[in-house]
Amino acid sequence: MRTMIQILVAVLMALTVLSVHAERRPHLVLAGPLAAVSFPLIHMVESGTLADLAETVEFVSWRDPDQLRVLALKNKADVLAMPTNVAANLYNRGTDLELINVSTWGILWLVSRSDKLETLADLKGEEIAIPFRADMPDLLFGLISEAQGLDPRRDFKLRYVATPMDAMQLLIARRIDHALLAEPAVSMALRRTQSFPISVIAPELHRSIDLQAEWGRVLERAPRIPQAGIVAMGTIRHDPDLIARIHDAYRKSLAWCQANAIECGRLVATYTDMLSAEAVSDAIAVSPLEAVPAAAARNELEFLFTTLMHRNPAVIGGRMPDDDFYGHGSP
Repeated sequence: MRTMIQILVAVLMALTVLSVHAERRPHLVLAGPLAAVSFPLIHMVESGTLADLAETVEFVSWRDPDQLRVLALKNKADVLAMPTNVAANLYNRGTDLELINVSTWGILWLVSRSDKLETLADLKGEEIAIPFRADMPDLLFGLISEAQGLDPRRDFKLRYVATPMDAMQLLIARRIDHALLAEPAVSMALRRTQSFPISVIAPELHRSIDLQAEWGRVLERAPRIPQAGIVAMGTIRHDPDLIARIHDAYRKSLAWCQANAIECGRLVATYTDMLSAEAVSDAIAVSPLEAVPAAAARNELEFLFTTLMHRNPAVIGGRMPDDDFYGHGSP
């Protein structure tokens, strides 16, 4: 009798294992820019924390908003890091997605050759390089400028470039004195201009104006902006248990990156030769990073979306996202 029970237990265990393996996806793609919002995704891949969910787990980077939209619209990623306004825009235009969390709470700074700048008004008449025209950096710069009575098109000479790295190169080559950059491009620019041989020809650069501080000052709010997070795409979004698992893994990987900034920097640097481990570590140290579930971040998101709507409703798809955008609540 005991032998028969042991056999039945073994069979049940085997069936359970087979069932678990049967539920594993053949492939899970995590995608994002090589910026702070993606650092936890890279750690999730490299640490194997999602190995029980899929046969292979891969990180894919996007370089600019056009590549991001291709990944989203052609279902080439399961979890996709992006600016929150882009997530709202895609959702309102019919893309099958759900915001999982907001983790990047403002990582924009003006990098300048002057260390005497305090507010955007101090830049009147100056030329400023801005990446990603009509996307988050440009939108926030315009919004914060107008909130303090400035006209972005008349009061500044805006020079739009394709990527943050293009803006950084203009700074290093002395072709421009100011650039709006997001981390880790800020830290990379500061690191590069302090090292030989670039330091011989490059200007001394400063982290001059904190756009998060400007946001808080002129809008009378906390100095934090719900700038970017991760979304669940396609079939993933209809599985609340899987979304909860991904959010938890992301939260733990973010905590690991914050506690192990140099090691996190080394992981990120293996994905690109444009960033150093030290610059990534610097970026983690100065960036406001916190994985807040979408439902818990809703009030701050709706303030941002409402403010953006006043300037240009099209940037979030013409209307406020409904309840389904914010998913199943806090995991």
